[in-house]
Amino acid sequence: MNLPNIIRPEHTFIGVPAPTKWRALQGIAEKAAKAFSVDGQTILKALEAREKLGSTGIGNGIAIPHAAIDGMTSPRGLLLRFAQPLDFEAIDDIPTDIAFVLLFGENNRGEYLNVLSAIARRLQSDGVLAAMRKARTVDEFYSDFIADSRV
Repeated sequence: MNLPNIIRPEHTFIGVPAPTKWRALQGIAEKAAKAFSVDGQTILKALEAREKLGSTGIGNGIAIPHAAIDGMTSPRGLLLRFAQPLDFEAIDDIPTDIAFVLLFGENNRGEYLNVLSAIARRLQSDGVLAAMRKARTVDEFYSDFIADSRV
């Protein structure tokens, strides 16, 4: 799985303001709409519907909001760090500061699971998460995650 093909440097953000989980989803939908030329309301509704099934806050300050979007032909993603950690209703109740956003077409569900697995493996690498949290620039943040991530 080649993560740089799915999450690109220009789709990486730090200092994203979001006082609540639902406001975070709105901001994510706006950024994704611009990045992937998909209707923002369509993205927002899909993300909210998925979140109502159960939080995508996986713990340790990480969330992976994701949804199937009509018209998407391959998985695409955003990587972001919030300005302040927020309650994403994660399973461990630790506030979320980093989100990996994955959008995919209905026909890409299998590939989407491979992307999730690749992200999880990358986050298990020593020091990756700590480096991402210390990054001062978007370039550092992206590089700390993506380095050696071709799995």
